[in-house]
Amino acid sequence: MGDTPDTVGANGIAEPSLDEQIAVYQREFQDLDPQVEKVVSALQRVNRRMNVAYGRQTAALGISNAEWEVLKALVLAGAPYRMGPSELAKQLGLTPAAMTHRIDRMTAEGLVTRERDETNRVRVIVELTDEGRSKWLDAMRMATVFEEELLQDLSTEERGVLGDMLTRLLARVEETQARG
Repeated sequence: MGDTPDTVGANGIAEPSLDEQIAVYQREFQDLDPQVEKVVSALQRVNRRMNVAYGRQTAALGISNAEWEVLKALVLAGAPYRMGPSELAKQLGLTPAAMTHRIDRMTAEGLVTRERDETNRVRVIVELTDEGRSKWLDAMRMATVFEEELLQDLSTEERGVLGDMLTRLLARVEETQARG
């Protein structure tokens, strides 16, 4: 598949092809490595478009991407799908106040419960409800269909290689960020 000019971006506005974008960058910044820029720019565009698609899916389910992130964190915690608000806030990169607001909204929507820890009355526990788990499962079903369509042109081997390469790239990014 070639890189066609005037592709439509996630916002519905035409944007230059990757090759056109890189040509402009090279004109303005001669030290640019076009191979590196093509990889990074393609990843950025894929990420933006995937976020838009996932946002549409969660909206169709009546939840926000922010709420999806909380549901996901609770599922990743494992059964019984419980965490403290401060743990959730830290994991999601939120302030305690922002996390409290999100939990308030999700409690009102029946996606989570918030109760005092029986073993430590000072501690609060946020727990996934059956409704929250159902929304998470519905979102996963929708995402699976979208992701299969997204990768349909790649063989099983290519998917494995791409997954391995992106995992190495992610590790490098995380290592760089950890150094400050």
